[in-house]
Amino acid sequence: MTGDPQFEVLASDRPGVAVLAARGEIDVASAPEFRASLSDLIEDGPTILIVDTSDVSFIDSTGLGVLIGAEKQMRNDGRRLRLVVTQPQVTRLLALTGLNEVFTVMSSTDEARNA
Repeated sequence: MTGDPQFEVLASDRPGVAVLAARGEIDVASAPEFRASLSDLIEDGPTILIVDTSDVSFIDSTGLGVLIGAEKQMRNDGRRLRLVVTQPQVTRLLALTGLNEVFTVMSSTDEARNA
């Protein structure tokens, strides 16, 4: 967790499935912590990594770059990254950038776990 009140990450895992829940803004200031948290979880070797952005109010290009890097790493290792998106502004951003075609986007962590 970070000292920045605008951003925090919480990680949890079950066998084969890791969940990283982000809260606040994912931008140039918070991207290093976001990247480090994702890297730590990826190194643990889950088959599925769920990134829950339900409480994310903003993602800039730096944050999108972190997500793209995590997706590539998981895919190259034959594993899957699933993105939980519920905020309309994040949904819109993914659609505008075409990243909704890159990521597996789900509406809840339960859906992402059971897909």
